[in-house]
Amino acid sequence: MPQRIIYLRTDAPPKPAEGRACNGCGVCCADEPCPAGQLVSGRRRGGCSALFWSDAEGRYRCGLLAQPERHLPRTLRWAAPMLARAARRLISAGSGCDSSVVAEVAPRG
Repeated sequence: MPQRIIYLRTDAPPKPAEGRACNGCGVCCADEPCPAGQLVSGRRRGGCSALFWSDAEGRYRCGLLAQPERHLPRTLRWAAPMLARAARRLISAGSGCDSSVVAEVAPRG
C-alpha cells in the first residue's frame, strides 16, 4: 500500500491502537472520510471536511456530531439532530478506534 502524508496538529493526541477508545487524534478522518463524511464532503479520498480541531478540548472532533447544522443547507438545518444521531451510528462512535492506519511522526528538520 502506498504511503500518504497527512498533516495534523503537533499537539494532537497520538493515535490509539485499534479497538481502544477514540481520543480525538484525527488520523482516521484526516486519512479518509467515513460514509457520513463522504455524503457531506462529496469526497471518497483525502481528509473529511467535517473534521475540526477543538482548542477547548485539545483534540479533533467530528463536525457531524458536534456541529451538524454547519454541514447542512440552511433549509435543512432543522434536521441537524437527526444528522448527528445518524452520524454517531455510521461512525460507530463509542465503539473504539477502527482505523488500521499506521501513524508515524515525521522527523523535523
